[in-house]
Amino acid sequence: MIIGFIGTGNMGGAILEGFSSSKASEGCKLLVCNLNEDHNEWALERTGGRCEIVEGNRSLCERSDIVIIGVKPQVIDGVLGEIAEVFGENKDRILVSMAAGISIDHISKFVGADSKIIRIMPNTPAMVGEAMTAVCRNRLVDDDEFHQVKEIFDSIGKAEEIDEKLIDCVIGVSGSSPAYTYMYIEALVKAAASNGMDEEKARVFAAQAVLGAAKMVLESEESIEQLRINVCSPGGTTIEAVNKLFDNGFMEDVYEGFQAAVDKSIAMTKAKEEA
Repeated sequence: MIIGFIGTGNMGGAILEGFSSSKASEGCKLLVCNLNEDHNEWALERTGGRCEIVEGNRSLCERSDIVIIGVKPQVIDGVLGEIAEVFGENKDRILVSMAAGISIDHISKFVGADSKIIRIMPNTPAMVGEAMTAVCRNRLVDDDEFHQVKEIFDSIGKAEEIDEKLIDCVIGVSGSSPAYTYMYIEALVKAAASNGMDEEKARVFAAQAVLGAAKMVLESEESIEQLRINVCSPGGTTIEAVNKLFDNGFMEDVYEGFQAAVDKSIAMTKAKEEA
């Protein structure tokens, strides 16, 4: 299996690094193409020299079974235009796009309605093997082919198939949410530091608490609400903090931040389709 990566910046690079170090990549050949030479050097370094740098997006596509495009939404049309003919020549080749606001229908306008297209929405924890990736496909991608691609993203965390109409929701709940979580951890660290704890030590305390809480959500059969209640002893310290957060609109703030990301994604898609 030959897997080509067009664009290995923040997200594409995280996926390349995570996948190249996983067992799922054994036996695979990895090709990389970047306009930015620094990104090529980074790819070689982070994969331990396992990838091959290819000159030109078209050349990479001609040699690849699966092509993963990791460029920004504002430049993807140019990339799709470059490689469109290659996909027209080989209908078994699979194109994978992670560009926000770029629908499968939009991609098919360039590479053809009879091309195999998969759209993903990952997040940056791919770099540490803990990504959450949504995966959706057009009708031409059969189950075996879909499984091959999904395995790439299962190897760097968790991957779930969704209907493409939910992709905007995914951006709010997992694509963008690491940023909200970093804000929460940052606030805890600053609060701990203001109370006399060394900032580096506070970073470990806060991050491990978030990691543990997340693991309990994934592994417990209890509701998230019940998990919260279990920590709150009547008249204790935790219920005091929780009540203050409720009073200050913590839940509403998170909801509004989530919705802002979703609405932006919808607007980006609409603008692209109308252009």
